[in-house]
Amino acid sequence: MRLLLVEDDLLLVQALAPDLRRSGYALDHAADGREALFLGENEDYDIIVLDLGLPEMGGLEVLSRWRDAGLDMPVLILTARDSWTEKVEGLKAGADDYLTKPFHIEELLARLQALLRRSHGRSEKALRVNDIVLDEEHQQVSLDGNPAIALTGTEFRLLRYFMMNPGKLLSKARLTEHVYEQDFDRDSNVIEVYVRRLREKIGKERIETRRGQGYVFRG
Repeated sequence: MRLLLVEDDLLLVQALAPDLRRSGYALDHAADGREALFLGENEDYDIIVLDLGLPEMGGLEVLSRWRDAGLDMPVLILTARDSWTEKVEGLKAGADDYLTKPFHIEELLARLQALLRRSHGRSEKALRVNDIVLDEEHQQVSLDGNPAIALTGTEFRLLRYFMMNPGKLLSKARLTEHVYEQDFDRDSNVIEVYVRRLREKIGKERIETRRGQGYVFRG
């Protein structure tokens, strides 16, 4: 899943980035409101964490302009301590959730997972497609209740995106956009390598190749 972190406090960004990446997010960063507005309008993000106190353009204006443009990606806003008015204004502007500073990374990760599940129409705690269950916390997959199989970071991000979009035709370009960060080589064929590795772990028949088009996850 590709995440945009909009935050001008670089120390906070440096503190959050390793945990977000370990949790399977391809992370992009914007340090001011104008950059955030541009990235949100021109890149395809699965979820955005948006601080409201930004230079150049405030977070509320950025959020309002995203929503006015018809962009419906989940947005979690970060607000100052005890600022209930910012929470209300953020929700009215189109935020899906909020988190008050200071916060624990565990709460942020839990809220992000919940938002992603809801945005894909899923209410269950575990990510499941037929007999495949993905353990997002430990980045493992199990089949038919058999012992869990460990996944690499890239395998986990790719499988999670497949499982969030079962039955949909996903091009290599779209998979690359959602699995890798902004500076990754978008022309790379590395997706094919990781699809092959996933097939070795979960079964070849579960990921269908559409020649010249992409892949369909069957589960």
